[in-house]
Amino acid sequence: MQNGSYHFYEEKIVLRVRNRVCNNSEELIQSELFAKVLQCFLEDLAQRQSPLLTVFPDSHISHDSVKKLTEVLFYLIHLPAAKVEKIVEGSAAFLADPFLLNEFVEQLYNYWRSLHRLIICDSIFDRFDQKPYRTFNDLVESLMHIVRSTYRTIQENITGNHPKIYRQVSAGAEVGAIALPYHINYPDGLYDVLQDVFIIRQALIYPPMIFKTPMNKRNGQFERVDQNPLEKIHLEHAEWLCYPAKVGDLLIMVYFSLDLFELGFSLCNLFELAEEDDLQRKPDAVFLYGVPPECALQVHGNETIFYEDTENDLLIGTVPNKDEFGYFGYLKKMILTLHNIKRMRTGSLPFHGAMIRITLKDSQPFALVILGDSGAGKSETIEALRRIRTKDIEEIVIVADDMGSFSIMPDGKIAGYGTEMGAFVRLDDLQAGYAFGQIDRTIIMNPDQVNARVVIPVTRYEYLIKGIPVDAILYANNYESVNVDHPSIEEFKTPRDALRVFRRGAVMSKGTTTTTGIVENYFANIFGPVQYQELHDKIASDYFGAFYAAGIYVGQIRTMLGICGQEQHGPENAAIALLDLIRSRA
Repeated sequence: MQNGSYHFYEEKIVLRVRNRVCNNSEELIQSELFAKVLQCFLEDLAQRQSPLLTVFPDSHISHDSVKKLTEVLFYLIHLPAAKVEKIVEGSAAFLADPFLLNEFVEQLYNYWRSLHRLIICDSIFDRFDQKPYRTFNDLVESLMHIVRSTYRTIQENITGNHPKIYRQVSAGAEVGAIALPYHINYPDGLYDVLQDVFIIRQALIYPPMIFKTPMNKRNGQFERVDQNPLEKIHLEHAEWLCYPAKVGDLLIMVYFSLDLFELGFSLCNLFELAEEDDLQRKPDAVFLYGVPPECALQVHGNETIFYEDTENDLLIGTVPNKDEFGYFGYLKKMILTLHNIKRMRTGSLPFHGAMIRITLKDSQPFALVILGDSGAGKSETIEALRRIRTKDIEEIVIVADDMGSFSIMPDGKIAGYGTEMGAFVRLDDLQAGYAFGQIDRTIIMNPDQVNARVVIPVTRYEYLIKGIPVDAILYANNYESVNVDHPSIEEFKTPRDALRVFRRGAVMSKGTTTTTGIVENYFANIFGPVQYQELHDKIASDYFGAFYAAGIYVGQIRTMLGICGQEQHGPENAAIALLDLIRSRA
């Protein structure tokens, strides 16, 4: 690339540019990046003993033969193969079999597109982030057009034919980002190691994107340590980026290693990117994803840890750069763990669950919270509600998809808040149309495996932080069948009855983690409450009393998602029961 550099991370490539990429096909073919991609492609062919290598004379690959092939491709940008053969000495051997050379070019193009590709524009002086559509976006788009037109022109000059169908696939970067140096309001000392890492100010993604990650499940919980992990960490700042995430109204600085950038940039579909004004205040938490293993702290053998810096009122989480932690769930859940701890420290009650505000015709909006562990049927029930929505339903607004918090308002009412504008949704138990309805916005992970997931926007940030009064709170029970004694929705008569079920946190595991069978987790929330159980117990006791004092309906909903054969029918029955409950209390 012109005025920039590149770095390969196995099947990923990061391009750093200042103000331009290639201007034309000639610059592309003559660039160091093209030479590197061609070299990697040839190494891949050699490893597979591909017959495409016979495009070289005597199938012999040497520095000179690769150089000659590059020269042939350069001239094919403008001239048909017959003319190239006449003016480029030694080109006849490459052009002898047009079908073979054409297939070679096709597979080289496919190899480039198989790489995960990131462009970072560090517009220190130009401030492209303040005028993105005329500068940064055009810069990223230009690479796509140049790569695609170069590929098409070369193929047309090899074959002498023009395609009748053109497929406008993404051939440039999958992800683009403006990243700037920015002084963050950290305490002096240990936190200085973070100051040189560039902060993402704008991101450009080209969904749908499909990623395959080393792991497709999360294991265990995050452990609290009594030593600040920053004491051991040394970062090569050029190998990291920071995504400043607005988690609810908290600011959490998420640092990730560039060789994990596909996971780091998936945050774009989950958390709002902080504004310029947000970066003026001290962050609430810091999370480093992908720290060098030799720098990672651990407790009881667990390397996914966090530390509470009480002196500076900051939380710090870290996860090492190991394949076993190469799963988006580690990224998302650590962020939410830090959020939940901060909420408890300020007297709010965090919850692991979904909150929606549903409006029926001729009725006031009804705000419902469904709590439960992963796989309990929260998202599935809400999605079933969407599918069966009748003419009586005017609107469904998602306030929280996976995590949120309660606060007691001055008038005694309970307000609910969310954390994410997107969802990290399991596909296994959903109808096929769930993700494909908005496929153009979707990031898909491990689609060929159990626990395949998508990261997809589901709501607006404004709904997360509005503070919506709650009308009903239900625990998602996915392991009991619905019958005469166990209705789809059952009310708890007292706070004590409710606390017993919510505190138990039982769920039939659906394979989203490494656990199986019925599992019990304190309040179905191992992301903060377990680590601060004494604090959480007091807050929960106060809040459950406040729920009843405010006249909130508190009960459980039987989704039957954990019962074999009920994965679709169970959430649909639960959704119908929800509509009945809303009508009865409207």
